[in-house]
Amino acid sequence: MKEEDPLRLSKKLGTILKKYRKERGIGIQELAEMSSVSKLTLINIEKGEANPSLSIMWKLANSLQIPISSLLEEERSITISRSGKGYQMLSANEACTLETVFHTTHSGKIEMHRAFLKPGGSYFSESHQPGVVEYVTVMKGSAAIMIGEEIVELRQWDSVSFTADVEHGYVNRNQEEETVLHFVMTYSGTTT
Repeated sequence: MKEEDPLRLSKKLGTILKKYRKERGIGIQELAEMSSVSKLTLINIEKGEANPSLSIMWKLANSLQIPISSLLEEERSITISRSGKGYQMLSANEACTLETVFHTTHSGKIEMHRAFLKPGGSYFSESHQPGVVEYVTVMKGSAAIMIGEEIVELRQWDSVSFTADVEHGYVNRNQEEETVLHFVMTYSGTTT
C-alpha cells in the first residue's frame, strides 16, 4: 500500500462509507440514528471533510455490519503492509492508535490491525456486531484485556481469543513503556 496524504484518505473514506450506505439503502438520518453519530458528522465524513475517531469508525462499521477495515481500503490482489504506513485511527482519549494491516473479503471476512497503547493508556470498545471474534497477541509489553466481566493479563507473546459482541477494553498498566498489540478479527454472518 502506498503512503497517502490525510486529505486523500479522508476523501476515500467518505466515498467508501457512502457506497456501503447506499448499497444497503440507508439514508444519512437513518445511519445517524443507527450509529449514534450525528447527521452533520456523517455528512462531513462522506464529503471527505472529517477525520473520524476510532470510536466513530467502530460505530459506523457495526451499524453497517461490516469489518471496520472495509471502510478504509479497497481490495487488491497483492497488498504490502508496512509498519507506520497504514491508515491509522486514534481513540478519542488519544491513548490508542489502531493501524490497519490487512483486510480481506474474498476468502472470508478477516482483518488484521496493529495497536499501539501509550504507557498507562487504555482503550475501551463497545460491543461489535454478532459473529465477530478477536484474536489478540501482545507483541511488546503487557496488557490487561477486559472482556465483559473478566480480566485477562497478557505478557509479551501471550494471546487471547474471544467473542467480541460484549464490551471489552485494553489497558497498559506499565507507566513507562508502550504496549503493541496484534489483532486478527474474523466476521461471520456479515455482508461486505
